[in-house]
This record gives sequence, C-alpha cells and structure tokens, in this order.
Amino acid sequence: MRIQGARGTVRSVLVGTALVLAVAVVPAGTAGAAPPAPPGVPDLGPNVHVFDPSMPVAEIQAAVDAVYARQVDNQFGTERDALLFLPGTYGSEATPLDVRVGYYTEVAGLGQDPGAVTINGGVTATGQNGSGALNTFWRSVSNLTIHVVPTADGCHTGNEMWAVSQAAPMRRVHVEEYTTFMPYCENPNFASGGFVADSRLQGGALNGSQQQFYVRNSDLGAGWSNGVWNQVFSGDLNAPPQDFGVGPNQYTTLATTPVSREKPYLYVDASGRWNVFVPSAQQNSVGTTWAAGHTPGRSIPIGDFFVATPNSSLAKINSALAQGKNLLLTPGVYDVDRTIAVKRADTVVLGLGLATLTAQNGATALSVADVQGVDIAGLTIDAGPVNSRVLMQVGSGQDKGGPHVADPANPTALQDVFFRIGGPHLGKATVSLEVNSDHVVLDDIWAWRADHGNGVGWTQNTADTGLVVNGDDVTATGLFVEHYQKYEVIWNGERGRTVFFQNELPYDPPSQAAWQHDGIPGWAAYKVGDQVRTHQGWGMGSYIFMNQGLDIHEAHSFEVPVTPGVQMRDLVTVFLDPTNGNGTIEHVVNDTGGSASKANPDVPVDVISYP
Repeated sequence: MRIQGARGTVRSVLVGTALVLAVAVVPAGTAGAAPPAPPGVPDLGPNVHVFDPSMPVAEIQAAVDAVYARQVDNQFGTERDALLFLPGTYGSEATPLDVRVGYYTEVAGLGQDPGAVTINGGVTATGQNGSGALNTFWRSVSNLTIHVVPTADGCHTGNEMWAVSQAAPMRRVHVEEYTTFMPYCENPNFASGGFVADSRLQGGALNGSQQQFYVRNSDLGAGWSNGVWNQVFSGDLNAPPQDFGVGPNQYTTLATTPVSREKPYLYVDASGRWNVFVPSAQQNSVGTTWAAGHTPGRSIPIGDFFVATPNSSLAKINSALAQGKNLLLTPGVYDVDRTIAVKRADTVVLGLGLATLTAQNGATALSVADVQGVDIAGLTIDAGPVNSRVLMQVGSGQDKGGPHVADPANPTALQDVFFRIGGPHLGKATVSLEVNSDHVVLDDIWAWRADHGNGVGWTQNTADTGLVVNGDDVTATGLFVEHYQKYEVIWNGERGRTVFFQNELPYDPPSQAAWQHDGIPGWAAYKVGDQVRTHQGWGMGSYIFMNQGLDIHEAHSFEVPVTPGVQMRDLVTVFLDPTNGNGTIEHVVNDTGGSASKANPDVPVDVISYP
C-alpha cells in the first residue's frame, strides 16, 4: 500500500457479443493516458484491474504480482486496488495462477454466482515472519471458485491459504480443496480474527492458531479442525458441535443466523452489462444463498450509480445521492470535509478496493437518514487530526417516539465497514459508529483505535467508544472493536443481538487513574445500558495486554443489567503475552467469572451463561 498505484492500459475484448473491459497493469510513469472505456463499460479508474479468460496466464500473473509487490508491506499507504475477474476459467493444472493478496487489495469474480469464475491455483493471503498474520488486515476475496493447484511456493499454496486477522473477509467463495486460516509457513504462526460468510469450503478447513474466528452461513464440507479461545459458527452446514467451556475447542455453534444480509457485489451479465447485485435479507437462515441457484435479491444497472473517484467533489456526490443515484467509490483515499449524506431509502454505497474516507476538519464522514433498506459496504473510514464527534451515523436519532420507518424485512445493513483512529496518520474521534435506526444489520465491523503506526499514543489518537447502538432490533454478526479509551461498545437499544464479539482493551493507559470511572477500575469492553430489558450475545471475547509496564486493572469486560431478558452466552477473557505485558481483568461479566492476569496467561476464563 505504500507504493503509488500503477497505471492501466485498456483493451477491448470480445466475450460473446459484448465488449468488456480488460485492464493490464503496466509500471507507473508509462507515457500516455489510457484510452476511454468501450460503450457500456464503466470507467472504474486505473486501480481497478479487470481480467478476462482469453488473456495469457503469464500476463495476468505479471499484473497481479505487480500489485502484490506494491502492497505486500504497505500497511498504512494510500494506494488501493481491485482485481476483478470476468466469468471464465483462469490458470490450469499445468500453469496455475497464484493471486497473492497484499494490503488494500480486493479480489473478486464478476459472475452472478461463485461458479462463474474459477481460478486454478490459489488466492493467497499470508503472514510475515516475526508477527505471523497478526497484522494481515485490509484485504478481501469474494465471489469465485478456487481449485487449488500448488505453485513453486508449495508451502503457501499446497492448500488454499487465507491466513488473516481482522478486516480481511472471505465471502461467496467456493474452495474445492482444503483451506487453512493459519499461517503455518511463518514463525511465529499467530493469527487473530477471521471472518467467512456465504462460502463453501468443500475440502474442510484448518483454524489452527486463530485466536478467534467467525463463520456465518457457510458449508464447511469435510469439517473444521482446531480451536483456540473463541470460535463462533452460525447458520453453517457441517459446523462442529457446541463445546464452549466443556470441550477443547471453545466452539459456539448456533443452528441458524437470526438475521443476515449479504454484501452487494459487482457482476457482468450474459449480455456484458455491468450491474450491482443486492441480496435480500434473511431470517433464521442456514447455508449459502447460492447453493440452490442465484442468490435472491435485486439487480441495479451500473448506470444507476454515481461512480466516484478521489477527485470527485463532495457536492457532486451529495447531489447525485439526492437525485436517487447509488454511489460506487472506486479505489483510493477520499478526503471528506463535509458529510456524505444518504437520504433516500434503498440506496447502495459500495466501495471497491477498500476505498477509504478520511474525515477532515472534524466532519462526520458518512450519514444515513431515517430511512430503510440502505446498504453500505466495502469501506474504511479514518479519523482525521481534528476530532470528529462521530465518524459514521446511521439514523438521526430524532424519530424515537414518532413513526418508525424501519422494516425487519428490509433492514439497513453495513458489511465490511472498518474504522481507524490513528495508524495511517494522527486521528481523533469520540465515537466511530453510532446507530440510531431500528432494524440494522452490522456484518463484519472492525472499529480500531490503532495500537501501532503513525499518530499513536494515549493523548494522540484519542477515542472514547467504537460503537454506540441506540436503535432497537439491531443485530451484529461479526463485531470487532479494539483499544478504545472508555466503553468500547455501548448498547442502549432494545432487542439487540451480537453473534461473535472480539475485543482487545487499550494497551496504553499511562496509569490506573487515567483509565477508571466512578471508582471502578477500567471501562467495560461491552456495556449494555442499565435501562435495557432484552439483549442477547453469543461467543464474545475480551483480552488484556498493557504495554506501559503497569498492572492496570479492569473490573469486568462485560457490564450488563441483571434481568431475565438479557442473556449472554459463551463469554471469555484472556490475559495476553506475559513476557511483554501486564494487566488484570478481575471478572468476566459484572462480578461473575474469574480473573485473567499474569497468573494464568493465555488461558481462557469462561462464563458459559449469564445470568
């Protein structure tokens, strides 16, 4: 990510009867501008690389290798890339295609279903020696089939290796052979926090060293092996049985996912027309959306989108949204000094290549009005150096007590939306995400106050809370919130549900006095409001590691009202890294559960059911 994006050259390729766009990467600085795209093909900019199956494998391999070379070590750079594959087959047993995936790189098929694109080879995300996959963030793979064919680097490609941590989702992927989420080629081989949805891992999967992991609405084929502290499955076929707190693997297994909405995606139809498909919401669902045919939902022509670049004015973006357009953000970093305002129901905002909005001058980067059915997906939102009250707001919070426009059959959804306070640069924001609307689905959210990178320190990248939920009937499926300075999550709405929660407390409080309130040491990672009467949580973990050399205490990681309607299941705390850290979590939830400290390092402290 630290390397400037390469330019692209455009070829017109005849597929069936339709002209489609193929972009081959050439070195940055090549003279001459790319010619305009053929009619009917969107101009997605130079960092969207579109391949078709008629291209020589060597040419495609060179293109994806050039992107990887730029992005492999570019953790906090400004470059963004999307590698998109038109329907067809890529690579072969004799000449496999190895798509190595670095930072800020999206790999996706452009068929309507995962079977439309097959890669013979692999789509590979790996760790690094020295840290394993603990920092393997900000990349994705989706909507294709992988037939594993080992390449010269047999260690990484003998299986499908997607060894990642947070903000690196696998969606709508069919892997025919074995899949590993553990970076077993690296030393150490740690990993921390994967997310898989709507996928078929036909050959089974190795969880291995993953400290926590969430798999939703997938088919695990030949099965799932190993577990560490918090492994959660909901609505999966061939999932392992529940054994949290009583077996060796710490598995939380739900037969169904209570509510879900899959991420929108680009596809090219049989006539060569480009569209965005928006899957329908599901209730109490099991398995993939595409096992029995096309995913249910609606298709939106690309012409109904305003296709933005980082040079697009915010006035034009907001004008297009107000006139009923949807928004497609091409790869890049967008400086946002006024709010991008979504005001109409059923609007789709889709980012490519982990497009990033950076709040400037204390702005709220993105807001959604009190409307239903909005979908926001594939975005990273960074705080800027001037404090923002909130980085993203869903619902104004002003309609409580009046008529609610929310619809459980058509919920607003956020998929793969990631927040950062510091890391690329100094950033400050009081709250990262505030949800005031009812019937909202939060699917794979990572809110991260940076523990490393640029602008990092207790008084530098300041941030109180990652997520505040004031709306009712909000469901989180895959919620990651880390290192905030007060309550990390505050949930005030009724009938909230969280399936899988991962948290690390802040590493850097300079003293106990700096991190306490009302005579209580520390701040809970997950706070359910005292007035709430109905709330449910499953498979929720919070970990402590203090790097200031002080034994700073937290009273409890989960703080909830004691009432029959608040039900918490499979909670865990862990003390991390006794060699380099300190700190103590005194109880798991309220005053229940044992202590996590140096006395029991790397050992889960469980509460199976509360109350």
